[in-house]
Amino acid sequence: MYHSKIAGLGYYVPSNVVTNDDLSKLIDTNDEWIQERTGIQERRHIIRGEDTTTSMGVKAAKIAIERSGVAKEDIDFVVFATLSPDYYFPGPGVLVQRDLGLRTVGALDVRNQCSGFVYAISVADQYIKTGMYKNILVIGSEVHSTGLDMTTRGRGVSVIFGDGAGAAVLSREEDLTKGILSTHLHSEGQHAEELALQAPGMGARWVTDILADNDPNDESYYPYMNGQFVFKNAVVRFAEVINEGLEANGLQVSDIDMLIPHQANLRISQFIQNKFKLSDDQVHNNIQKYGNTTAASIPIALTEAWEQGKIKSGDTVVLAAFGSGFTWASAIIKW
Repeated sequence: MYHSKIAGLGYYVPSNVVTNDDLSKLIDTNDEWIQERTGIQERRHIIRGEDTTTSMGVKAAKIAIERSGVAKEDIDFVVFATLSPDYYFPGPGVLVQRDLGLRTVGALDVRNQCSGFVYAISVADQYIKTGMYKNILVIGSEVHSTGLDMTTRGRGVSVIFGDGAGAAVLSREEDLTKGILSTHLHSEGQHAEELALQAPGMGARWVTDILADNDPNDESYYPYMNGQFVFKNAVVRFAEVINEGLEANGLQVSDIDMLIPHQANLRISQFIQNKFKLSDDQVHNNIQKYGNTTAASIPIALTEAWEQGKIKSGDTVVLAAFGSGFTWASAIIKW
């Protein structure tokens, strides 16, 4: 039995910065309204023709691979987390395998939205623990901007989300006191429709239905979120899954050196920080700059924290996420 360690990290965000004031020109909103509810000041949106979910994932992956010291010929498997694939099918995992020029390794797509990267890390971790693979590329990448309702009707959702990608190379670690100590995954599908995009979907409204109806008021192909309900559940599940990870490893809250929460809403992160009595130095938030990048938010934030020297050898790092599904997850890492 082995552990897996994060050998390399990288992230990429589009150059196109969209501020709250920029959005106010399209939507009946303003900077104060957005910041008060979400903490977001700006986000990145792709420029069509320059970036896609896959291309951003590839750019982040190249950085992570270079930093890991692992040759791309030694990557054994790819796990790609996203809710916004370039194509309905195939998923972006195989496109990354192609565009990076990897060997004909397996490529797996994970569809767990905001908790997708932690789920993907957990999958990769199991493969490495059992000895099946030695080096796995894990990516979280999202393009939200091209699928949002950029009118006043959609402002409750559209002001929140941004585009970007993050990646990690997981490698075998023989020292069982280091690396990923445990991961914890949960779901509660009875609330699935409280945060969802229902069309096009084989079981609801497929493309032919949308085209046949040609209904300008059809909102089924835009994201829907019951914001208050999501918030109330998120703060409970965040706390539960963090405590679950700590207890599984005999750790206390005081052992946390760095918490990387999914960047859903700055108010959620602040609530959890206050609940656990963590200092600003123990929590890394960047939603102010990037918005909610769903499966990309944790790897982007984790990479930033590492680049800024906030994560050092021997630190206990906690990843935690909650989102659509409802799914939530945590990972406890000894750096």
